[in-house]
Amino acid sequence: MKIAEMRVTEVAISDPPLLNAAGLHAHYALRTIVELITDDGLYGLGEVPGGAGVTGALEACQKSIIGHDPFQLNAIKAAVTQTVTDPKHLTRVFSAIEVACFDLMGKATGRPVVDLLGGKARDSVDFSAYLFYKYEGAGGELGFDTDPDATGWAAARQAEALDAVGVVAQAKAMCKAYGFKSIKLKGGALPPEEEVEAMFALRDAFGPDTPLRLDPNAIWSYETALKWGKELLGVLEYYEDPVRGQADMARLRQALDIPLATNMCTTSFDHIPKAISLGSEDVILSDHHAWGGLQATVHMARICQTFGRGVSMHSNSHLGISLAAMVHVAAALPNLDYACDTHYPWQSEEVLTRGRFEFENGSLAVPEGPGLGIELDRDALVALHESYLTVGISERDDELAMQAKQPGWAFQAQRW
Repeated sequence: MKIAEMRVTEVAISDPPLLNAAGLHAHYALRTIVELITDDGLYGLGEVPGGAGVTGALEACQKSIIGHDPFQLNAIKAAVTQTVTDPKHLTRVFSAIEVACFDLMGKATGRPVVDLLGGKARDSVDFSAYLFYKYEGAGGELGFDTDPDATGWAAARQAEALDAVGVVAQAKAMCKAYGFKSIKLKGGALPPEEEVEAMFALRDAFGPDTPLRLDPNAIWSYETALKWGKELLGVLEYYEDPVRGQADMARLRQALDIPLATNMCTTSFDHIPKAISLGSEDVILSDHHAWGGLQATVHMARICQTFGRGVSMHSNSHLGISLAAMVHVAAALPNLDYACDTHYPWQSEEVLTRGRFEFENGSLAVPEGPGLGIELDRDALVALHESYLTVGISERDDELAMQAKQPGWAFQAQRW
């Protein structure tokens, strides 16, 4: 079995106007779909956060991986490394190709990807409700893919949420629709006292047994994070990236009795020695797109186990190919200690013949069938590619999207 063709397709999916420390999500999120076709007619799928840079790097790899055996990942990685010269694109490019190779390996052997990663440590994977402050709208054309008669989560998905009341309403609707048992709020968007107020409102609404997380996206000063962290003692399951950098994370961890989590200060294998030396976090949120694939994620989790770090999983605005890959690798990690993040409830489109994944009690079972257990809906892929061609966005730029709402707004690495 040899790779005979590599297809790279850019797509745009509706994304609501969600606030974060970097600004605002645009009306569309960009993803890039990779399809590897073998000489015996199998195809494997991968997905990665899109944009002209990473897509161009993937396209540059099209010739270099032709003729490779999908099982020979070391040779494929060497070919990709020789082709992709920009290190900021390399891990993402290889992650998409590697996932597609695993999908092919599973189809060729008749086994699910989780079995190729060591086998199941669990049959299903827990996910957390991922809340955002947001403006009105559900994304898509003009920012309003909305239904005036919507109820439940569909209504909450398009509703404004700029205070504690809106956040709690959003949480109730999302948890009712998907069964999530833990809750995360993306902070760094409003003044700290308002975000802390929302965390207390969530505790009051859901009770002390519901795990809560707050993620200020590293935009708070050490003093601000310490002050409000003390207020949140006994409230948070973990405090995610309240400050920027390993040194300040380590200093805060020594001063505050709340587990600290990160997907910002320790994001590659090169960062791990300093993270362990300083003691900068208790939990690392993996992302197979950012760490370099599924095998790298398994390796990272083993390092965490060795050094007593917990493991969870970071998310982004993704389709079902990425979600399926997340579930397979999460199911293979014995030390996955926390429910994973997912933006999936915020999206509405899909490129799979099965349609959208359905959560049961906040969890997703490992997809059945060989490989990733999914098949490509080619009509849907064509439609979402057409969306990409018409939206006029080539890279994600949350600052620019925010300036459409607040002229002159600029990102600040430390805002409070």
